[in-house]
Amino acid sequence: MENTSGLGVFQRSSQAVLERPLSAMNAKPIEVVPTNYCLYARKSLEADEKQALSIDSQIKEMLRIAERDGLHIAEIRRESHSAKASGQRPVYNQLIEDIRKGIFTGILTWAPDRLSRNAGDLGVLVDLMDEGLIHEIRTYGQKFTNSPNEKFLLMILGSQAKLENDNRGMNIKRGMRTRVEMGLWPGIAPVGYLNEKRTDKKCHVLIDPVRGPVVKKIFEKVAYEGWSGRQIYAWLKNDLKFKTRTDKNLSLSNIYLVLRNSFFYGAFEYPRKSGNWYTGIHEPLIGKELFEQVQERMLNYQVGKTQGKEFAFTKLITCGLCGSGITADEKFKKQKNGNVHRYVYYGCCKGKDKNCKGQYIREEELLSQILGLVDELSLNELGMRDKVEKEVERYHKFRMGVLGLNDTEQEKQKQIDMKNYAKYILREGEVAEKRELLMSLKSKLLLEDGVLKLGLVG
Repeated sequence: MENTSGLGVFQRSSQAVLERPLSAMNAKPIEVVPTNYCLYARKSLEADEKQALSIDSQIKEMLRIAERDGLHIAEIRRESHSAKASGQRPVYNQLIEDIRKGIFTGILTWAPDRLSRNAGDLGVLVDLMDEGLIHEIRTYGQKFTNSPNEKFLLMILGSQAKLENDNRGMNIKRGMRTRVEMGLWPGIAPVGYLNEKRTDKKCHVLIDPVRGPVVKKIFEKVAYEGWSGRQIYAWLKNDLKFKTRTDKNLSLSNIYLVLRNSFFYGAFEYPRKSGNWYTGIHEPLIGKELFEQVQERMLNYQVGKTQGKEFAFTKLITCGLCGSGITADEKFKKQKNGNVHRYVYYGCCKGKDKNCKGQYIREEELLSQILGLVDELSLNELGMRDKVEKEVERYHKFRMGVLGLNDTEQEKQKQIDMKNYAKYILREGEVAEKRELLMSLKSKLLLEDGVLKLGLVG
């Protein structure tokens, strides 16, 4: 018998081809959409990327690869910015937005760490690949597509860049800490000093021969002549034509920073507000005693400015020796525990006699003497009598209603309470209330040799 099975299969296959629809036979092959690449080149301005290629070098090398492999570069974008933190690069952020819009479907860059040195930006890239918005990321020696193995490799390389970045940061901090423990200043030298340029003297600072003596004069004028920050500013700008290393005027705020900077007498805090203090090996511009005098001056100025110059008993008392008015002044003293105490002194303004020997008296002692004089005053002499009487009357109505005192007891107590109320105003009242009370006195207050007396109104 003749074997016809092979022939039968061929006939059936031929028949199937003849019966296939004509449209299927004429179908076009699937068109492959080319990848639109954006060439992204980045170089950080930070010193820790000295080994990275420049932006122009990156672009030059990647254009060669694009020409070799026939890649279509739609646009070239460049950026000088660190990739340590996520979402901080404006050019890169715009690139990501354009990929989401479909403008680009691929990225061409020198190395994975040009795209990301942090987990946030790396995660965004992988998500865009998962969504099919990025077809390929091409670097100098590798390519990454939407396949598990290649995405995993991209994540490893990105994580390695982050690890290197973190380790570099730790090493820098460790190096800085070692330097400050050696007494070296780990930054730009403050005005009045210059950074040593020799590589074997890294972090050493020298006194600026031009600006150093001027900075020393600033401290001396504040400490010994009582100059304010504005006086210093005008002196530097108008008289000396003083300029910083960057050829700028020393601003008022920077003048105060200079005056507060302990670096000039040899000690510094690093980092700032950390509480870690070090003794520098640099040559001090001033002594510690001069620095502390300046701090005392500045403290007096600041506290005096916030509390104001309003005194309760000025213009109300007359000098019993020369007839001039009595003025007041305040002093501030910083205790070892950090507390600041304010002291007010009253004395003759010497308006009528510059050689008046009138003594100064503390406000607490003056108040004590005023309170003692209140007991000597009659009710008619007591200032603010109407106001005091109304307050006392209201108080006694309350006492009579609650305690049941009779009219006789009330009247006896009223005279005592009016004087006590006046004393209360002098001790606890507002400055305006104290002044109102003393201004309405019918007797004149005289201060002579530190003793307060009552005199006749002339």
